[in-house]
Amino acid sequence: MSKVPTHLVEKINTIPTKSGVYKMLDSHGTIIYIGKSISLKNRVKSYFTDNPKWSKVEKMVAFIDDIEYIVTDTHLEARLLECTLIKDIKPLFNSQFKNDEKYAYLKIEDYNIYNPLAIVNTREENSYGPFRRKFSLKELIDSFKNIYPIIEDNQTYSFQYNLIPISMDKNHFEKNKKSLEEIFSDDKKMVLLINKLEEKMKEAAIELQFATASIYRDMIYGLNYLKTGIYGYKTILSKDIVIKLPIDMGYKLFFISQGKIILKSSFQTLTEKDLNLFIDEGKSLKLSIPKDFNEKPSMDYRDILYSEIKSLSQEMVIYL
Repeated sequence: MSKVPTHLVEKINTIPTKSGVYKMLDSHGTIIYIGKSISLKNRVKSYFTDNPKWSKVEKMVAFIDDIEYIVTDTHLEARLLECTLIKDIKPLFNSQFKNDEKYAYLKIEDYNIYNPLAIVNTREENSYGPFRRKFSLKELIDSFKNIYPIIEDNQTYSFQYNLIPISMDKNHFEKNKKSLEEIFSDDKKMVLLINKLEEKMKEAAIELQFATASIYRDMIYGLNYLKTGIYGYKTILSKDIVIKLPIDMGYKLFFISQGKIILKSSFQTLTEKDLNLFIDEGKSLKLSIPKDFNEKPSMDYRDILYSEIKSLSQEMVIYL
């Protein structure tokens, strides 16, 4: 850190090795970047190495004139706070979270011989999502044109790869549409299609048709992306969940309902009575959860909760 200005070195030395959120400010006091870490000091110091990992960091460091931070009890709270601050402030050097208005939906179209699937920016009838990666949706839509029509056939799906997409008459279009509706509404149906694509991919590879095999591989990748986006969060959205996280002075409980934290509380010692009272209070607050919400920004908070819950040990998560 020999090239770092003295006032920044002094500031970094005061930052604690605790979880929390940090803000990088320029000489005008404008927040240009927001991040989070389990260890604030270590993370902030990593920006001022001689060989930063990313060119964006090298560009940003030249503008940093001050650093602010907020300590949190848990890494989960740091992640959620980071998300909120980025959405509110939209710092120049942040890319994730601040453009949720660009998230998109995948829609099954009515009779349209060219585009059975479409990307739309708002929720419509027969649409699924939202999804962050509009480009991934476009790639999947384009590749699927080569295997239409997809027809349900004896507990699986049949289709053929066509180098040039074929035009479907109304009868085949409706059968194809029915299959797509099943696949995007039932995770077991989607797994059937993924399994069939894997079978086709292996057959193509055996026949040395590697270009075709790679197309099937990309379709599988795209479907797994959809599968996570459509079905991966059913548990967190359909059940009430309590998570128990260790903190410096005991434990912190979080009551999650409909993919939102509606109650949290800290305990130096946690008894069964404390837990039951906390659960009762959380259940009583469920009635106050607003039913109308913007699902695009809410998706980011849901994803954070989902990934944290998936990373926790079994004894730290209670499904009610």
